[in-house]
Amino acid sequence: MGISSIGFSGLNAAQAGLLTTGHNISNASTPGYHRQEIVQSANGSLFTGAGFIGQGTHVQTVKRVYDEFLGRQVLNAEAGATEMETYRTQISQIDNLLADPSAGLSPALSAFFKGLQDVAANPASVAGRQSMLSAAEALVARFQGLDQRFSEIREGTNQQISAQIGQINVFSTQLADINQRIIMAQASGTNQQPNDLLDQRDTMLRDLNKLVRVSTVTQSDGSFNVFIGQGQPLVVGTRSSSLQAVAAADDPQRKTVAIVGAGGTAQVLSESQINGGSLGGLLSFRNESLDAAQNALGRIAVTLAQNFNDQHRLGQDLTGAMGQNLFTVAAPVVRVNSGNGGSGTPAIGIDAATVSELTGSDYRLSFVGGNYQLVRLADNQTRTFASLPQTVDGITIDAATWLPAANDSVLIQPTRAGAREIGLALSDVRQIAAAAPIRSTASLANTGTGKVTAGTVDAPPPPNPDLQHRVTISFTSATSFDVFDVTTSTTLASGVAYASGSDIAYNGWTVRISGNPASGDAFSVEANANGVADNRNIVLLGGLQTRNTIGAEAGSAPTATYQGAYAQIVSAVGSKTNEVEAIGAAQQGLVDHAAQALESLAGVNLDEEAAKLLRYQQAYQASAKVLEIATRIFDEILALGR
Repeated sequence: MGISSIGFSGLNAAQAGLLTTGHNISNASTPGYHRQEIVQSANGSLFTGAGFIGQGTHVQTVKRVYDEFLGRQVLNAEAGATEMETYRTQISQIDNLLADPSAGLSPALSAFFKGLQDVAANPASVAGRQSMLSAAEALVARFQGLDQRFSEIREGTNQQISAQIGQINVFSTQLADINQRIIMAQASGTNQQPNDLLDQRDTMLRDLNKLVRVSTVTQSDGSFNVFIGQGQPLVVGTRSSSLQAVAAADDPQRKTVAIVGAGGTAQVLSESQINGGSLGGLLSFRNESLDAAQNALGRIAVTLAQNFNDQHRLGQDLTGAMGQNLFTVAAPVVRVNSGNGGSGTPAIGIDAATVSELTGSDYRLSFVGGNYQLVRLADNQTRTFASLPQTVDGITIDAATWLPAANDSVLIQPTRAGAREIGLALSDVRQIAAAAPIRSTASLANTGTGKVTAGTVDAPPPPNPDLQHRVTISFTSATSFDVFDVTTSTTLASGVAYASGSDIAYNGWTVRISGNPASGDAFSVEANANGVADNRNIVLLGGLQTRNTIGAEAGSAPTATYQGAYAQIVSAVGSKTNEVEAIGAAQQGLVDHAAQALESLAGVNLDEEAAKLLRYQQAYQASAKVLEIATRIFDEILALGR
């Protein structure tokens, strides 16, 4: 190789540098572009008697400046940031809905109890009773309206999940295609990397990663495999798998994710395996916040309806009849798993005696190893029963109508439909049971200081006809009394020891006598005939406003009122919203930091590229000068030979 060849090699290297630098400058604003630079090496030296003489240069390759570690950091941070942003967008809808001072549940609850107070102040007023019914209708409508909004958000979430899955399938197909192009380009280019195709693929991968967190493994042929979840393959070389939005086996109203294998079989992925990206954000929002909020609202509706019904049935309406149910109570939702091999459905109900123990969680009841296994999904607490029926957390479970095969299961949602299906059970103002069905009196002939309370009714329907009986409590001495049913001429008890202030309970009622009755004193308990001005039962109904009725643990007292339970929902959603916003801001900070680090390494710096242009220009000119000198020497040699 002579001086001309050396000059030509320098020209070619300088030209490659100019082309690469120009390419960088042209793509300085191209998203996902990583700068390129030539890798230049000296040609092999030629041995002579004077030693090794250089033979010029050559360009080994055009290298893409990229750091895989920094790129992976960007992917991880972006997946987390997008997940939190999607979560924040969704939960903000619930936060704004529940915290609205005019659209939330609190104003309707306050108006309803104000209606009860009006009736208590004037039990005989038809106008007051109508106002109470109107307030009850408004409360029911508010429950149903809030639940309807939850259902709309749920349906919107399902639609977004389907849309996200469609986009994921588009990207997986494109990645498989560009893998093929990279393999072909690398094979035809003597194993040189197709830099621009790699940039395009990385850009696609980043877009896919914003939908769902992915991991990759690079292959020797230049392609890479893409995995989601716990290693489920989405792209393997030039083949791509597709995802499907399918109805959950135990809840047809719930869209979940399945991956379609090579044989066309769809395998449902556990939602806990899918994280990161907007798809992970949607699933997390639904599992952690939407389900919990809707169930908690339903729990308030179910508990309130059951409490009011229980107390209202202990009262007496304007016609003298015993009270009826004031509200309709939603039954638990039971969803049979589509993969079950048995038949029938277990009977699930609300237990009135322990309704305060409702948790707001969903449950999965399975038949495993000959036993019934109940899992509380909120905390995965598991109970195993050898037989049913059982009462757990305010619900009754009876398998008399269920013939399960091994490993069959059902999903139980005790309060999911509570707010949607609550209703007003009566429409006639005369049916409001404001009065108590009994009254107590002291004989005018009494000589002692004994006093009797108005009495309370203990037994709810079925109607207890004994409440209509007249009963006398006659003191045979200062320390004992007899109880006689005047209506049936029956002695209910005799010689009962008297203790001041102790309960005296018969025929479904309870009274207390205090003081010092004298021998011969008598007290009567009888039907409350014409008790239109009596407000004792409506006062008890109004007292439910401030009574703890929700949140009891098994065997313990309730911890929250209706308003308090609703405030807990608002607080929980608000706290979660703030938490998601804080995590999202932190994740976005990580994205910015990682992207800046990658950009500082692989991004195009126009000042630096301008300096390279000058350097390659000077190298080109110098190599051209070498050629010029080589030509002149050659011409002079030719001239000497003439």
